[in-house]
Amino acid sequence: MIYTKNLTKSFKGTTVLNIDELAIPKGQSFGLVGNNGAGKTTYFSLLLDLIKPTTGNITNHDVVVDESEDWKPFTSSFIDESFLIGYLTPEEYFYFIGELRGQNKADVDALLSNFEDFFNGEIIGRRKYLRDLSKGNQKKAGIVAALIGNPEVIILDEPFANLDPTTQIRLKQIIKDLAKQKGITVLVSSHDLMHVTEVCERIVVLEKGNVVKDLETNPATLKELEAHFGSSVLLAQEEE
Repeated sequence: MIYTKNLTKSFKGTTVLNIDELAIPKGQSFGLVGNNGAGKTTYFSLLLDLIKPTTGNITNHDVVVDESEDWKPFTSSFIDESFLIGYLTPEEYFYFIGELRGQNKADVDALLSNFEDFFNGEIIGRRKYLRDLSKGNQKKAGIVAALIGNPEVIILDEPFANLDPTTQIRLKQIIKDLAKQKGITVLVSSHDLMHVTEVCERIVVLEKGNVVKDLETNPATLKELEAHFGSSVLLAQEEE
């Protein structure tokens, strides 16, 4: 379980995240949505100990993430392309991540063989550095690298951005399988309400760093989210 308690993050005196309590059970596909600046990436950055909380903490399988690194062997993520190593080829990068996670070349190759359709012949064997791939192909490489080493928790920030429709459909199935068939806890943030409602069994809405909705996904969830964000637009227009 991932458990958040009394968590705040402030920058220069401005609080950008304020979560009293949030529990994410093991094996749940969890979606985080909100407008720009809502606090989604800040929350993921705190969960990955990329930044320190102002108050409170997050525990990942009973490990306080900003006090110990014991959560790292079972947690993986892809936040954005800046986390890739641009001067490596995709193969070199995959094998490097494999070494970090105790996987040999054969283990990594076995995993990669499951994603030939996802790569669509554009990544493996192309003799290109990661920095020379398109944004979409960089994202594909980063997402698959996050699956290496049998992680129990996978964090994906805006995974559908820059991907073509065919790849988005394939990725949605990958995320569903991770949670339902393998019992992996998957956390996804997205601006695309349709995608997140299709792949996540639970969705939390952040506004100005606060949790304003916590929904179990059902056939009416997409309309509820659209109505929520639509009313936010009308309110903003009225305030102008």
